Amino acid sequence: MANNFYRFKFSMTFMLIIISALVIGCKSGGKEDKEPEFDVDMTEIDEALFDNINQAKQIFYAMPSPLETAMLVKSAGAAYNEDLLNSIDNAGNYTTNRSMALNLGIYTCDLSFASLFDQTQTSISYMSAAKKMADGLGILDAISEETLERLEENVNNREMIMDIVSETFMNSSSYLQENNRQAISSIMLVGGWVEGLYLATKLVDKDSFEGNKLVTRIVDQKLSLNIVMKLLEDQKSNPDVAAILDDMNELKAIYEKISVTTSEIKTSFDEETQVTTLESETKNNFTPELFAELSAKVESLRESYIL
Repeated sequence: MANNFYRFKFSMTFMLIIISALVIGCKSGGKEDKEPEFDVDMTEIDEALFDNINQAKQIFYAMPSPLETAMLVKSAGAAYNEDLLNSIDNAGNYTTNRSMALNLGIYTCDLSFASLFDQTQTSISYMSAAKKMADGLGILDAISEETLERLEENVNNREMIMDIVSETFMNSSSYLQENNRQAISSIMLVGGWVEGLYLATKLVDKDSFEGNKLVTRIVDQKLSLNIVMKLLEDQKSNPDVAAILDDMNELKAIYEKISVTTSEIKTSFDEETQVTTLESETKNNFTPELFAELSAKVESLRESYIL
């Protein structure tokens, strides 16, 4: 699984290296003593190359996977509610690359959510739905019959199930990246992220809004949204990506109403443990009214993606 994970994360970096190598190293078969038409500062090229590589790494490392998003939701104390998941009965409705990519991300997030709460039979059903999306996109062997068998054989082993879910998603992403289908990969990632945000907004206990850990997680997604939009910006020449980017701009308009302030960092030293702790306080203006506006927009976008 680890190899697949790193292969996905560095595939964009690898492509940047190859492209740059072709641009820098490609020469015509002319005479060796022919003067070049212009001078090239290799230092500047190297710096630009590594700037691009670092930017690509930052985008893909920072973008939460559906499994990571589901883990954030559970860690904030959310309860399991299967009625919130996208019905597997909808799987046959998705026939375009856009709808299959979005719902591969959505089903993977739902699968992750069910798995984290030990809903083994539901997990198997959602893996089958995700397989249908992957097969439709032509993602070879990302979710094979062997994968489903491994899932069934390990229904009582949560750690193994998490490994299988993560491996499945990373294999899908890796295949798309390596086959020059970055737009589809981006759409799939966004589908999983939106589903995680949808689940989070639906699971907030409105009677205990103040100090709610899940609310804090939702505010934290303001940063993730910037990463999502950067990912889409890089592929906006694709009409499907451009349309989803418009959706994210609508979501961003609401998130921009949320201000987050952090107090000055203070240090405290524990004489007994000899440990120094850095402390700061973070505050935001995320009111129940603003939450309702954000929640409604997320639900609207998500509903348009699962139709």
